[in-house]
Amino acid sequence: MNNAETIINAINGSLGVIEQEREREIISRRFGLSGHKETLEQIGEMLSITRERVRQLEKAILIRLRIAASDNKITELGAAEKLIIRNLTETGRVSRIADLAQKIYSGEPTSVQRAQLNFLATVSSVLTVVNENDKYFNAVGIAEYGDEKSIRQKVDQVVSVIKENKTPLTVDELDGKLNYEHPSHIEAIARVSKLLSTLGGLWGLSKWPTVNPRNIRDKIFVVLEDKKEPMHFAEIAKAIKGSDFKRKDVTIQAIHNELIKDPRFVLIGRGIYALDNWGFEKGTVSDIIGKVLKKAAAPMDREEIVKQVLKSRKVKETTILLNLQNKTLFTRVGKSSYKLAE
Repeated sequence: MNNAETIINAINGSLGVIEQEREREIISRRFGLSGHKETLEQIGEMLSITRERVRQLEKAILIRLRIAASDNKITELGAAEKLIIRNLTETGRVSRIADLAQKIYSGEPTSVQRAQLNFLATVSSVLTVVNENDKYFNAVGIAEYGDEKSIRQKVDQVVSVIKENKTPLTVDELDGKLNYEHPSHIEAIARVSKLLSTLGGLWGLSKWPTVNPRNIRDKIFVVLEDKKEPMHFAEIAKAIKGSDFKRKDVTIQAIHNELIKDPRFVLIGRGIYALDNWGFEKGTVSDIIGKVLKKAAAPMDREEIVKQVLKSRKVKETTILLNLQNKTLFTRVGKSSYKLAE
């Protein structure tokens, strides 16, 4: 029997415990076991009962199902529980429903397959369900390691540690700040949070562009930050296309346009850009020469000027020397020294 058959058998066995057809219909539609998940209002309209009555019936049915599962009266459920627990054990004891379904079905799961796993976990006495809201993804955990409240507290703890750090952390770094048996447990817990994102092995708040770049500019920033050295705009485009970003189909022209518009990026050579927080300043080569001479407050040797300018610009030495010949800006003093023109 394959995994899909094991799950279907457990679904059928669980629904078989429900005696009334109307009650089976309520559960099936509420969880989306056969198609789209329906609201209390939608089911109430179909059955000609109130929304509140649907809610009461759903609650009562689930209580009976959980009791039946706890008393081992749903014989088909045991195999499905073992399958789910085996996969959860391999992924840190807790998992988002979407991730768990992908693992069990060895591919992108359908909404119905995700709904089926959520239903079985809800019925089971050995599994814990984390219901989805603005902070948490729908997830399943092994009950002996914590109930829903406990899992949410663990998620909140990971989020708090990352917030306090103010910069993204690797799982190993998080492991050094938290008390868990294995780093995989921390990663599994972190994946339940909607407030966190991961990129390149780093975990951070979803609002941080370094782990969750939302636009081309953010992606350029992440690429340069990761490279830690200036790059040509064509190299940046190539790096984005080969990255783990969710959307990476960008053109070289689009990259160039964003580099020009965003003050975080500084043009330091022909098509070569750096981050402004690396100490690079905007301006032409003449502007940089002027700043170097102004800072020195005294004439400087030509070679020293070239050396200082090359620290913030990737240009040829001849380009710097040519700019030094601008007599309206710079005055030659002696054989090879220059100062600002008066």
